[in-house]
Amino acid sequence: MEQFNLRKTTRKDTALILGFIEELAEYEKMTDDVIATEDLIEEHVFDKERVEVLIAEENNVPIGFCLFFYNFSTFMGKSGIYLEDLYIKPEYRGRGYGKIIFKELAKIAIERNCGRIEWVCLDWNKPAIDFYKKMGAISMDKWSTYRLTGESLRQVAQKET
Repeated sequence: MEQFNLRKTTRKDTALILGFIEELAEYEKMTDDVIATEDLIEEHVFDKERVEVLIAEENNVPIGFCLFFYNFSTFMGKSGIYLEDLYIKPEYRGRGYGKIIFKELAKIAIERNCGRIEWVCLDWNKPAIDFYKKMGAISMDKWSTYRLTGESLRQVAQKET
């Protein structure tokens, strides 16, 4: 029987985290968007503690990760957990590990008095969408995600009001 483990990361996992990010980007057809480096990951995960990462292991072999951080709901008046990434290597999918990870995130949210867990999913990723719906998640169809990044972000920051 396979043994699954979910553990908090240590600094020794920095290269592993970046590797999983790169694998996820390849799966999502977004490799050109990855500018993260080991130094940036170490800074934000371990030095500034802006995000948390859990490593998924099967028989002590790293097979995936999830990366999350706090957001805040003004309507609820409390923090929530924003799940930025959940990734399991393709050959390890379908074994229930995603459910275990979501269960752990739900426990963390409840223990920390968070009001919800939120994330986004690419429209074409039907296996993930089906998985999320099975978990009881609802799509926020009336909401669209917008993003400022790169030059647009710089232009907004420099605009005179």
